Amino acid sequence: MALNAEAQKEIVAYLLAAEKERREVVKVTENYPAMSIEDAYAIQEQLIAQKEAEGERRIGLKLGLTSKAKQQMMGVHEAIYGYLTSGMLGLEWEPVDYQRFIHPKAEPEIAFFLGADLQGTNVTADDVLRATRYVAPAIEIIDSRYLNFKFTLADVVADNCSSACFTLGSKLVAPDQLDLAKVGMVFTKNGVVQATGAGAAVLGHPAEAVAWAVNKLGEQGKGLKKGDLILSGALSEAFAFEPGDTIHAQFDGLGSVSLACR
Repeated sequence: MALNAEAQKEIVAYLLAAEKERREVVKVTENYPAMSIEDAYAIQEQLIAQKEAEGERRIGLKLGLTSKAKQQMMGVHEAIYGYLTSGMLGLEWEPVDYQRFIHPKAEPEIAFFLGADLQGTNVTADDVLRATRYVAPAIEIIDSRYLNFKFTLADVVADNCSSACFTLGSKLVAPDQLDLAKVGMVFTKNGVVQATGAGAAVLGHPAEAVAWAVNKLGEQGKGLKKGDLILSGALSEAFAFEPGDTIHAQFDGLGSVSLACR
């Protein structure tokens, strides 16, 4: 049975308070073990609506569990999505303040900038590429509100997929100028290589991940709009960082993006 409106409201307040107060909390399913994925997305929607009421704007979407290995680890068969808001956008030339987070981790992504609306339930990767004006390198900071980054699938969806912050590189490339599946990536922290990867790590092709998200939204009569930004999924695992660290992601043909933490 779906969680009632009062329970959903309590969970939204619980998660927003944890984020604002920068403190870990036990996962929601400890107290609401019956919370379903459908409940979790409903809670996520209310959480973002509350952020909008407080002055933020929705600017796009972020995808998670876009690696088949991660899906198998979580025992699921599809990706998940959360929303990006204006308050999450960081500037590459401005260090991020560690004090705004709980236990942050950084991961490299390919960002899509839409030049046309996308909506439907049969959208393909080719449709996504045709609608995409530019792609760019990105680093996302995830920062689960849950104790020790431990959660179930429903928990992480309700928590807006651990969204916290993201930074974009300055190079914008038309998607037809490179094969995104074959784009190689080197991820470093303080000059030391942490991981390498390629676009194919994201559901075989990053545009496939975006198409999945559009189709998932389409089931609810929703879609993506011209001007939306989509983080298509991590090309490697996420890495914790501390004040004083510098994160750098270099992408073949797509340039680079850096993030410094103070």
